[in-house]
Amino acid sequence: MIWNINKETMDREQMRVLQGKRLQKLVTYVYHNLPFYRNKMQEIGITPADIHGIDDIINLPFTTKQDLRDNYPYGLVSAPHSQIVRIHASSGTTGNPTICAYTRHDLTVWQESVSRCLGAFGLTREDTMSVAYGYGLFTGGLGLHYGVENYGATVVPASTGNTEKHIRLIRDLGITAIACTPSYALYLSETMRKMGITRSELKLHIAALGAEPWTENMRQEIQEQLGVKAYNIYGLSEICGPGVSYECECQNGSHIVEDHFYPEIINPITCEPMGYGEKGELVFTTLTKDGMPLLRYRTKDLTSLINEPCPCGRTSVRMTPIMGRSDDMLIIRGINVFPSQVESVILSMKEFEPYYMITVDRVNNLDTIEVQVEVRDGYYSDDINEMICLKKKLQNHLKSVLSIKAEIKLVEPNSIERAQGKAKHVNDKRKL
Repeated sequence: MIWNINKETMDREQMRVLQGKRLQKLVTYVYHNLPFYRNKMQEIGITPADIHGIDDIINLPFTTKQDLRDNYPYGLVSAPHSQIVRIHASSGTTGNPTICAYTRHDLTVWQESVSRCLGAFGLTREDTMSVAYGYGLFTGGLGLHYGVENYGATVVPASTGNTEKHIRLIRDLGITAIACTPSYALYLSETMRKMGITRSELKLHIAALGAEPWTENMRQEIQEQLGVKAYNIYGLSEICGPGVSYECECQNGSHIVEDHFYPEIINPITCEPMGYGEKGELVFTTLTKDGMPLLRYRTKDLTSLINEPCPCGRTSVRMTPIMGRSDDMLIIRGINVFPSQVESVILSMKEFEPYYMITVDRVNNLDTIEVQVEVRDGYYSDDINEMICLKKKLQNHLKSVLSIKAEIKLVEPNSIERAQGKAKHVNDKRKL
């Protein structure tokens, strides 16, 4: 179902005209309301009068997460406090948390964006969706929650934790859709097996998965284990939260809600604009946000944009799956390594569970990488030779993909800690 046919199927040239008008309005707004942007624009000799259309966006300054932290807490909030109706915040583990402020208009746009996602996933008003993202300062829980209500379906605010109770509710309430992280979906299926509950006892048929990168192999695993069609939903707190982009039934790239969030791809090193189909860093401008609008926000997410018609009928630009983050990329002995590459290899081999940990260290001035991975029941053996052969098989496969040799540590099933939120897969011990 197409929730907003006027916007989701808009003619491309009409969309660009709309984006241009909204950009002009946005630049004028931040120039007069935010000293941060006014100073940045004056430094490079730009005024609102220089912005004539969406093509002029490349002349505007970038915004980074460090800018948000440096202006903590309210330095980038442009609306009067009397108009701010909600505050969210991202993790502050590496400094001040990132504060995200919303006006009532912003929340309406957010609900609209999530509703478009749900329509693309095939949700109807007869469906019941369990939201298993964290509620609170994290945007995932409340973002999906109010989107489902706006859509008209039934929402169950399950949040994270107490997985066995959650599974019983999915069964007993006839829940048909779930929103959670991909890693939690796998944990859910594993817990079901332990409880003796099969997917045939459930009515689940839709999974809206996001908040962390995941691979096509992981999608297939989730769909097989839970009996669902798994869709990507993308977002980030600084832009609005979940609902910035979404997959349709074609599962071939995520449609961007580009009448509200304008996307660009840049070279993460030179910051030069890149073309459609070229992989680089994703940048967003919030075209309609009032509370805390952002110009050219550098997400650090690595992807590419697709500007080709989609069979679903939507005309919006799509983004390919996130292959990693520019700040999460591991450089090991001069080789660029992404955790998603390791995950893809592990999930392509039937002998392994989708649970792993990458440990990077530096010994005698030489980088080392170890991959700890669980062996599935039926493949784990006390026979040392069998385990050596399995270890070498994985090691060779990884080397063919990563171009470096990784040490492999095979562990028994259920020995790696499960994540009920965002999964952590990397432990970098190097003092870089």
